[in-house]
Amino acid sequence: MEKAAAVEEEEQEEGAAWAWSWGAGTDGQLGNGGFQDHHLPQPLLFPLRCRGRVSFVAGGGAHAIALTGDGEVFTWGRGTHGQLGHGDMENIPHPKFVKFFENYSITCVSAGWNHSGFATDSGQLFMCGDGSFGQLGAGDNHPRNLPFEVAYFTTKHVVRVAFGMRHSLVLLKDNSVYGFGSARRGQIGRCARNQKFYNVPKLIDGFPNCKIGNIYANGDHSAALDESGQLYIWGRALIGEHDDDRPQPVFPSLSSSQVALGWHHALVLSAGELYTIGAYRHQKLDPHVSSSEPMQRLNPATSSHDHDDSSSLSTLVKVPCVDGDQVVHIAAGTEHSALVTDKGAVFTWGWGEHGQLGLGDTCDQVAPQRVNIGDKRPCSSASVNVYCGSGFTVVVNSGLAAD
Repeated sequence: MEKAAAVEEEEQEEGAAWAWSWGAGTDGQLGNGGFQDHHLPQPLLFPLRCRGRVSFVAGGGAHAIALTGDGEVFTWGRGTHGQLGHGDMENIPHPKFVKFFENYSITCVSAGWNHSGFATDSGQLFMCGDGSFGQLGAGDNHPRNLPFEVAYFTTKHVVRVAFGMRHSLVLLKDNSVYGFGSARRGQIGRCARNQKFYNVPKLIDGFPNCKIGNIYANGDHSAALDESGQLYIWGRALIGEHDDDRPQPVFPSLSSSQVALGWHHALVLSAGELYTIGAYRHQKLDPHVSSSEPMQRLNPATSSHDHDDSSSLSTLVKVPCVDGDQVVHIAAGTEHSALVTDKGAVFTWGWGEHGQLGLGDTCDQVAPQRVNIGDKRPCSSASVNVYCGSGFTVVVNSGLAAD
């Protein structure tokens, strides 16, 4: 298929009917054609032919990647390290088709602080952007402004990618997990003493005999979810006071279906109910709001560190019910969170300095607040998805039929 001919990059939809963004925008990461913050939802200017076809959006430090259901890729926002993959280092304020992939079908994408990754349907891994911590896996620390294939995986099959601030995780078809990039907090597994980064992929060991279903990363920590719903966490401490360089199973009684990581917190979705873990400045729930909700305490008995167990106690806090609805989709930025209910409503809370909560101001919120998207048509929960970058938020109604 000739994707370059099919994609009209300059043709953009003017109406605000199916994709929105808000928050920090000074690098063009809102995709609305401008370079300024917005405190309320704005139309995200996808090319018209993307309507109803966007299946996933990855938010980075100040850039974003959109993936369509048929494997096309669009990027926008900060490009100063080449992370947009267009062969230059320019900021772009609207989604632009990545021509490099016109003859590939991309199935998975991820965005780190300043780097990007793309997995193909044949299992290849392509990377671009900042490589100063080895997060591109190229064997050096140089940036790349065009996607290149990571040689280490040419004889393997990549199925998932997940990027933190300066590290990268890769899940292979054979169920092995690899990491590369910054290693200081244990986020890419156990490393040689004083090793600050790895610029080639290394196997992350310590998983039990289980089938990994998905991987997650943000900030300096990492997570994985197996097919039974068991959550594993490693890297910078989310639970307790100590970093961990081996995947640790947590909350064994909770069967998790979705996970979203921030810099200092995590969201965990189980049976339509949402929980938070971690200690963080802006998102700690107001005790008066959550006092009626059940709490669960964890003592990670599998900790690899020799310290008093009492220092490892952490609280799993249930997020108050949102108008009695169930939560079907979650997302986390550095210090803000978002969810979609089974009625298609979008809620945000946490850090709001750049307007990333979409509530019309820059205030922080300690409990979920409904965002007025402005779309008057009814939305199915199956079609509304929310995604977070560092200080910005994107919502896509992917259930619309293409024009």
